Amino acid sequence: MNNFDEAAQLAAQLLARRWLPRTHSLVKKALIDTELWTAVGERLSAVGLRLVDNVYADHISVAMLRPAEVAVFGETGLAANNNLDLPRDGVALLVVLWSLIVLPKRQRQVARVDAVDPGQGEMFATLKPVPPAESVAPLVSYKSLLADFGKQLGGQLRINTHLKLLKDHGFITRKGEDIAEGPLLDLMLDYDLLAPRILDGALADVLARTSDATIAPELALIQEQRQNTDS
Repeated sequence: MNNFDEAAQLAAQLLARRWLPRTHSLVKKALIDTELWTAVGERLSAVGLRLVDNVYADHISVAMLRPAEVAVFGETGLAANNNLDLPRDGVALLVVLWSLIVLPKRQRQVARVDAVDPGQGEMFATLKPVPPAESVAPLVSYKSLLADFGKQLGGQLRINTHLKLLKDHGFITRKGEDIAEGPLLDLMLDYDLLAPRILDGALADVLARTSDATIAPELALIQEQRQNTDS
């Protein structure tokens, strides 16, 4: 009996490549085929993994289930701030880049979804699709990053070292002198958990003062909107 069906193929590709674009033929099928998606999840869970998907991201990936994390990393490993061997200033850089890229991106995506286009003769308004992350995710200027956060994050040499690690791990990509969203940036960091802590914490004021002219106004608007919502 051949058990290497579509579910096994997709699971194997995710294990080999770490992430796959939502445009991949098997991923596209799994996203609309509940049985296939469930079957892939069952194959992965058998080896301690789970599917990671986010409608706002352009990729899907896999992550460890909690029992597997305990078995692999032990209690000591789980107590660490990460399991990628990133030092604390590397984690701080990751959070800063997530804030500068994902927060404005999500704002643009949600605005597009919430916008309605009644059209002539239509009784009900229709929702616009979520735009691809690549089309709305801002680029972070490397020079602005150094100017704004260089001292806090250990200087140019440390930042360059951490940027390479983040790129190797799939969190970012480099486009010339700019830093862009990588496949895992909006998958492996929990937006619902992280966004309120950033927007309501001290980092919000720091980010709002960034010298990157393409991002600063949006961050200030996001912070203002959240304050108005909470009040």
